Amino acid sequence: MNTVTTVRELRAAVAQARAEGKDIGLVPTMGNLHAGHIALVEQAAQRTGFVVASIFVNPLQFGPSEDLASYPRTLAADQEKLIEAGCDLLFAPTVEEMYPHGMQGQTLVHVSGVSEGLCGASRPGHFDGVATVVTKLFQMVQPDLAIFGQKDFQQLAVIRTLVRDLNMPVQVLGMPTVRAEDGLALSSRNGYLSAEQRVAAPALYRTLQQLGGEIREGGRDYPRLIAEAKEQLVTAGFRPDYLEICHAESLRPAHVDDRHLVIAAAAFLGNTRLIDNLELDLADTP
Repeated sequence: MNTVTTVRELRAAVAQARAEGKDIGLVPTMGNLHAGHIALVEQAAQRTGFVVASIFVNPLQFGPSEDLASYPRTLAADQEKLIEAGCDLLFAPTVEEMYPHGMQGQTLVHVSGVSEGLCGASRPGHFDGVATVVTKLFQMVQPDLAIFGQKDFQQLAVIRTLVRDLNMPVQVLGMPTVRAEDGLALSSRNGYLSAEQRVAAPALYRTLQQLGGEIREGGRDYPRLIAEAKEQLVTAGFRPDYLEICHAESLRPAHVDDRHLVIAAAAFLGNTRLIDNLELDLADTP
């Protein structure tokens, strides 16, 4: 695996791979890689002939009071994991390489609709930052396939809408969330949790599972179900940011006759914000 830090080097390496007849897979990350990231890279290696991973902690998607400065940066360990996973090229640019003219006047990409609720409401500007950096990466790499995890369900919806609306020739693949044995979704931010908080953290997914079970059994009083689920989270030690039942494609609030749903949640344990989701297909339910 080669590591490059400039767009020029990146494009030269991708051009060489294309000249050899290889199709290109891309796995964008912010580093501090865990088994969930590695599963995406391994999937890309199975599906394409040349895998590019990017590691870039993108300032545009962090709010002023968020954890940009403290976000874990573990490049050497990440490189070892990527080599084992079959990555061919790592793109690890600086902020100056990604935004050579500064971020103040940077052209931003805004995806309407799917970006505006859930995390988009709690973190204003976040998905503009995501859509902008992903657009730049797609332009730099020009991949045939880009793979993202479904833990960031809204992010995946934003990127799919971006690709659709701007006619980008990229196949976007979402892969299932990788979880610890106790059900906690793997996340780079799990490392912020204390030992006590780590014990409590799986209650987030258990709450979504219980709520999903009630919906599968015919429960359709969504406001009541949401209120009860939030109470469970508070009892477990969480401070809920949001918990919503949405239509899985548009992410609008679910109607009782919708059959493809996602339960999406974000909640704080101490100062650590965790997100998770549960997708539901009600095609064969009451």
